[in-house]
Amino acid sequence: MLRTLFVFSEMAPYSKTGGLADVGGALPVALGQLGVDTRVLVPYYGCPAMGEMDWRCTVSVPYTDETAELWSLTERPQILFLRYPPYYERDGGPYQNAQGEDWPDNDRRFALLNRVAVEIAQGRVSGLDWRPDIVHANDWQTGLIPYLLDLEARIGAARPPVLFTIHNLAYQGRFPPRAMASLHLPAADFHWLGTEHYGAFSFMKAGLAFSDQITTVSPTYAAEIQTSAFGMGLDGLLRSRSERLSGILNGIDTIHWNPGADPYLAAHYSPQHRLPGKALCKSQLQSSLGLYPEPGVFLLGMISRLVEQKGTDMVLDILPDLLRRGMQVVVLGSGDKSFERQLLEMAAAHPAQMATRIAFDEGLSHRIEAGVDAFLMPSRFEPCGLNQMYSLRYGTIPIVHRTGGLADTVTDADDFRHPLQRNGFVFDSPQSDALHHAVLRAEALFRQPALWSHLQDQAMAGDYSWQHSARAYLQLYYEVLVRHSGGGH
Repeated sequence: MLRTLFVFSEMAPYSKTGGLADVGGALPVALGQLGVDTRVLVPYYGCPAMGEMDWRCTVSVPYTDETAELWSLTERPQILFLRYPPYYERDGGPYQNAQGEDWPDNDRRFALLNRVAVEIAQGRVSGLDWRPDIVHANDWQTGLIPYLLDLEARIGAARPPVLFTIHNLAYQGRFPPRAMASLHLPAADFHWLGTEHYGAFSFMKAGLAFSDQITTVSPTYAAEIQTSAFGMGLDGLLRSRSERLSGILNGIDTIHWNPGADPYLAAHYSPQHRLPGKALCKSQLQSSLGLYPEPGVFLLGMISRLVEQKGTDMVLDILPDLLRRGMQVVVLGSGDKSFERQLLEMAAAHPAQMATRIAFDEGLSHRIEAGVDAFLMPSRFEPCGLNQMYSLRYGTIPIVHRTGGLADTVTDADDFRHPLQRNGFVFDSPQSDALHHAVLRAEALFRQPALWSHLQDQAMAGDYSWQHSARAYLQLYYEVLVRHSGGGH
């Protein structure tokens, strides 16, 4: 049985700031269903509602005075929670304090996670009695794992291969060069082929330079990050490693996101019996948010970090005209304070047509996905995206910019080359006018119920589960193992 160690900085439902946590909660489970013996290492941030936990063992962390502990849930022993209260059990989030500022010791916090992962990978954790065949690291917070294992190999130690997944290249874990000394890393590796990136020490750069295989979360994003437009200064390195770079589209948790059994919804529905249930979800959403309860109005939703990357400014540009045309809009999220203020002001000026909620609200996010007619996702770049797949599963038509995973999952309603895949509206240029035109095209089709219903049918017919992606990862694991053992080049 193949043994795989996953390392994440967050994992749903125990800790979450974004899609990385959703992958952490779903992919290891999907691989376990395929017969892989998985373990997940993730920091314990002090979630009080996790249930009964069992102490597993103590880990002495090399080069430090830190002694960490591994704990697991009684009901899920395959998840190893790294407990080191001075680093992880703080008021605030995994990466930032309550004021939204990065923790100043993030280099030390995540270096500890990486060091413990290597101790497990090398079979040096007394009492664990488990060693992986392959390590699967994720995003910059785990970028030192490939590098630390490379250092092990330099002194003659056998090591497992490492697959490193980029979830968002924009976040790179950049620190002053002196961080290498404080983390007891050799200064000789601080150069352009090693850990140095434009004068900084970068966890992400280390992960890309020293891993055995690089993946990212959609095929289109894998191609995009090899260009100067999307490569965030790392495109040259990624092009040089293109033979070891591939894109595997994320899936979604189809149990948690299931309109046929979703506990947050006013009514349940399925692809075969959609209309009454989805209509009731729309009516309930309108009533609960104070919108005029008109079933025939075109209702748009957006759930997002309210930042420029997600196209929030483009949405703000076109909102006045959409409201003037009688559409309704629901926005849920948080982010840039200026964007928050403008969205709140616009909702206050049009309370029967627009609702803005500055929050994280799991239940409302499900009700929006089920209750709106179309979903706005005009991201300037989007490595994979999950909300467009939630929307498709719920028969809500996504309106997206053609980039990353959005391009891989949404096919335009007017794309006559792929008539059986048409499931949304896609625009090519990340400009307000292009988004505006796509929304107007969507509303025009909404006014033709038979055609709109057919588009919903095709949206809900797609398979957005993790099963296909998990099989692709499993095949890649075996390819990496063969190559690592000398059986391939």
